[in-house]
Amino acid sequence: MNIFEAIILGVVQGLTEFLPVSSSGHLVLLQKIFGISEPVLLFDTMVHLGTLVAVFIVLWEDIWSILRRIVQPLTGFLILGTIPTVIIALVFKDTIEGAFQSAAFLGFSFLFTAAALMGSEFLSHRPGKARPQTAMGWFDALIIGICQAIAIIPGVSRSGLTLSGSLSRKLDRDFAARFSFLLSIPAILGALVLQLKGVLDGEPLGSIGIAPIIAGTLSAGVVGFFAIKFMLRIVKTRSLRGFALYVAILGVLVLGDQYAFHFFF
Repeated sequence: MNIFEAIILGVVQGLTEFLPVSSSGHLVLLQKIFGISEPVLLFDTMVHLGTLVAVFIVLWEDIWSILRRIVQPLTGFLILGTIPTVIIALVFKDTIEGAFQSAAFLGFSFLFTAAALMGSEFLSHRPGKARPQTAMGWFDALIIGICQAIAIIPGVSRSGLTLSGSLSRKLDRDFAARFSFLLSIPAILGALVLQLKGVLDGEPLGSIGIAPIIAGTLSAGVVGFFAIKFMLRIVKTRSLRGFALYVAILGVLVLGDQYAFHFFF
């Protein structure tokens, strides 16, 4: 992997980690397009770290509010929303890793994300007022957590499904976006822990040099910062149907290549 490829992958990670279009799916797709077959464990760990830093910078006021008063409903909702992901990640670790390597379900996963986004927009516009943060309950947090757990599958968007879960429960759109990004903190931290465990267990790190790793990490962090700010504004004022259309088209193209053209798969 050269510096240019690293920057492109970092930019894509920063964008797609927070836009509802699947970061894992895009990274798998780009690695196929670039023909990157070497282990990318250390690089993947570092770009995730870059996006994590971006979350802390943008949502620092929300995070500080939680840290100042740990015992509060929002803390419990974040913990409950994280539990399904932890269970799925530990129980199906090998299956998930195999799905990443084969990318067999990538096209279908993109289409599933599109369907979830469209469905959530439909449900969010059903009669009745949007529910503020104070009206959120434990069942809401569990539903959103299950959505995040499903998004472990490559090509299924974590932010897309957590937003879909929130909007389908008619939670306020601004709070839905902030909760989705706050929920990404334990999710990204969990991914980092698993990746660091792989490093300590002696998994191959690949021959990627320090310069591409730094370039990819910085680009992921900077782009992630602007992507979060963009999504906080978009979710509050606009529909997610445009993102749904994008991943639906991408899913069709991937399936076409997987089953007909075989340019990259």
